[in-house]
Amino acid sequence: MDIILKTDIAGLGYKNDLVAVKPGYARNYLIPQGFAQLATESNRKILAENLKQAAHKAEKIKTAALTLAEEIGDMVITIPMKTGESGKIFGRVTNTQVSDYLKEKGFDIDRKKITMDDVKFVGDFSAILDLHKEVKHKVAVSVVAEA
Repeated sequence: MDIILKTDIAGLGYKNDLVAVKPGYARNYLIPQGFAQLATESNRKILAENLKQAAHKAEKIKTAALTLAEEIGDMVITIPMKTGESGKIFGRVTNTQVSDYLKEKGFDIDRKKITMDDVKFVGDFSAILDLHKEVKHKVAVSVVAEA
């Protein structure tokens, strides 16, 4: 079943994307929650017109995302964590901690737009910031032992 997404959905697509999903997923979750609409002929025409009008605005947003990626640059995010004898950390490093660090530095990035591997030891790792559908930025995350 073809649908048009009204919002960004992780793992499925971005706003105004035309995607194919199973009928039950569309009827029982996406459409009732307001995340999508059926891709009927009239809805496709409306989408095409809206995309045509929004092309200039989208380019402006992409440029802003590229500028933000340049400003962040090669920043190393240092997160202090409590550790045991072997260097294993208590708990884990979360997207929220990375987001909070970036907020302290003046970059407001939602935690849902940050992807990183499961961090369980002290060391250097990386996180990917999803700034725009075409702009992904990789930053270094350094996990250190609290003093």
